[in-house]
Amino acid sequence: MNWLLSLIFDTSSFAHGFLVYSVIISFGIGLGRKKIFGLSLGATCVLFVGLIVGYAGVKVDPAMMAFFRNFGLVLFVFFIGLQVGPSFFATFKSSGFELTGLMMLAVGLSLLITISLYFLFSNSISLPEILGIMFGAVTSTPGLGATQEALQSLGSKQDITVGYACAYPFAILSVIGVILGLKKLFGVNLAQEDKYWEEAQQVKNRAPIYYHVKTTNKALQGITLREIREIIGRPFICSRVMHDGTITSPTADSYIYLGDRLRIVSNAEHKTAVCAFCGEEDPSIDLATAHSPIRNERIRVTDSKMNGVMIEDLHLSRFDGVNITRVTRAGVTFFPYNTLRLQLGDTLSCVGPKIAIARLAALMGNREKQLEKPNVVAIFAGLAFGVIIGAFPIAFPYMPVTIQLGLAGGPLIAAILLGYFGPRFHLVTYTTHSANLMLREWGQAFFLASVGLAAGEPFFNSFLNGGGFFYVALGLPITIIPLATVGILARTRYHMNFHSIAGLLAGCSTNTSLLGFASSLSDKGIALISYSTVYPLAMFLRIISGQVLLMLLWTA
Repeated sequence: MNWLLSLIFDTSSFAHGFLVYSVIISFGIGLGRKKIFGLSLGATCVLFVGLIVGYAGVKVDPAMMAFFRNFGLVLFVFFIGLQVGPSFFATFKSSGFELTGLMMLAVGLSLLITISLYFLFSNSISLPEILGIMFGAVTSTPGLGATQEALQSLGSKQDITVGYACAYPFAILSVIGVILGLKKLFGVNLAQEDKYWEEAQQVKNRAPIYYHVKTTNKALQGITLREIREIIGRPFICSRVMHDGTITSPTADSYIYLGDRLRIVSNAEHKTAVCAFCGEEDPSIDLATAHSPIRNERIRVTDSKMNGVMIEDLHLSRFDGVNITRVTRAGVTFFPYNTLRLQLGDTLSCVGPKIAIARLAALMGNREKQLEKPNVVAIFAGLAFGVIIGAFPIAFPYMPVTIQLGLAGGPLIAAILLGYFGPRFHLVTYTTHSANLMLREWGQAFFLASVGLAAGEPFFNSFLNGGGFFYVALGLPITIIPLATVGILARTRYHMNFHSIAGLLAGCSTNTSLLGFASSLSDKGIALISYSTVYPLAMFLRIISGQVLLMLLWTA
């Protein structure tokens, strides 16, 4: 039995620590799946189980806890960045300024409320204590650590983690309450919000449409499709031509004659110009019929040599009539502009003769199993780059210490850059959805279990022996007022999608567990996009906010 006693009570043992983490995570995930009043907290329950286990006196080697906390945080934010990277900059261009402005408003309001509470209760609470409460209320662990370092540089030995530990769990519940309150206030139908988002994405990404035209313009007699494109000055693809009853898949150098029927693929805004120049739209015909000798197939890009290759570099004219009509990436459909770069995992909708499509499929790879092998080299190179970014010191005038993005911000920014710009340098960053989700869940679980174990004892002791309820009361307005204000403003003024608002509020809080809750409201990944849009800057502002308040309010 000595081996069992050692496993349970030897806190310096790795096996003991790993057993504790496994029990906390398994119980927490299991409880998180249970619904109470139709609400499940998901991975957030891992934090609460960790708090209970920590207070019960279960100890784990502090070095091991620090490793799992940082390792889990890096895993979680890095694979979030990889997932949203390809669409991050497009989203920022379309709605990022609105999201960023609302996030900055939330951060500013939380600072204003913190300062007001500090002066209002200056006889009952110190500046370090209110800063600890503030970081618990905004659930910013990196901000807490940065402020602790700044306090040490100023000669203060006051512990600010108790206020943080008291405010943190209630802040999570409060943010969830704000999200659900907004849902109730505006009568949100989650399925309808998904539908609205899909329609908006089609407009933003200008998903291509199909239509048929009849050539009645005499100027078209005997000229090529390439010449027609140059004259019209609009991008379009002719996937099929019916000439004298015969359907073919044309190339750019195919000739067009009066009376031909063309099946056109283009963005909706170009339809009027194409129809007007060619002649007239012909809705009575459909060249994509079962008896057509031209095939319509979907091809996956699985050959790493095709990663980052532009469509114009494929020279489709050599493939005897194959046309790429659409490119689908992460659920979003793009028009195949010549300058569009292919990425591993893309799905190409192709039209052409059977043999020609087979040749293009062989070039693209079109073997699903190849996508199951992750490119570990690019992933670890990205992690290394992220650690370097996070450790880089950023100096500001009159600040007592330099600012660092840390292990939360650095890997996230690196992953976003890698996901977006990687294909341009032929770096393969594709991971399957299941692999990405598994690694994110692991990271989130390890991080929350570590926070719970570390904060369990001071959390419960503050309620039993100290001013825990006072800390909670001070933290609630710092949490609720800014997020409720931003949520209402986002919905009423900017008519923002509810799932985007949920991701925005989670991003303002820079909290991974809240992102898990926001993401659980929809399977479209909408919250992930808005979260990642505001998270890097929000986390940076949270990190420096405590040091800014110290600079303004500190007295020796």
